[in-house]
This record gives sequence, structure tokens and C-alpha cells, in this order.
Amino acid sequence: MPHMIFIESDGTRREVDAPLGLSVLEIAHKHGVDLEGACEGSLACATCHVVVDPDWAPKLAAPTEDEEDMLDLAFGLEKTSRLGCQIVMTDALDGLVVRLPRTA
Repeated sequence: MPHMIFIESDGTRREVDAPLGLSVLEIAHKHGVDLEGACEGSLACATCHVVVDPDWAPKLAAPTEDEEDMLDLAFGLEKTSRLGCQIVMTDALDGLVVRLPRTA
């Protein structure tokens, strides 16, 4: 099974199983990672904002215009910011590293 690494806002690294077909948001919830996802993945908020490790960012599909619009609302936006609900685990993403942004 693929795995991924969450780097929590305090710097703690958590390597978790990442079932194929689940979003980063769903994987976070499955493993108790503190990633909100207030809209439950319906692309109506930015509370599942993650920062993708720069080595992994080019391996992801480009964000849609709707995702970019929601990201504009995110706190602490960075060049590799994405919404966790829009990144779906595939074999090619085995080992994906994302960081949870620091909260205000």
C-alpha cells in the first residue's frame, strides 16, 4: 500500500498508509491528522490547505481554477500550496510529503 508523510505544524513527521483513491484530506482524517476540511471535500473552503514538498509539487496535476480560487482564501499561502481534498492518492504519489501550515 502506498504511504505518505504529513509534517504537522509543530514539525512532527507522521508517515501513514495512504490507500489508493483517497484524497489527502480523507487520509488525514483516517489517521487523526489535524486537517480540518470544513466543507468535507466539496471544494467550497480552504480549510484543508496543505503545502506540498517542492520535490513532489511537479508530480501533481495542475490545480483547477476552482481550487486556485479557494486557495486565494487560505492563510499562509505558499508557492506549492494545494487543497488536500483535491490531491487523490495514486501509485505515482507513493511517498508524498505535505506540510500543514502554521495557524494564525
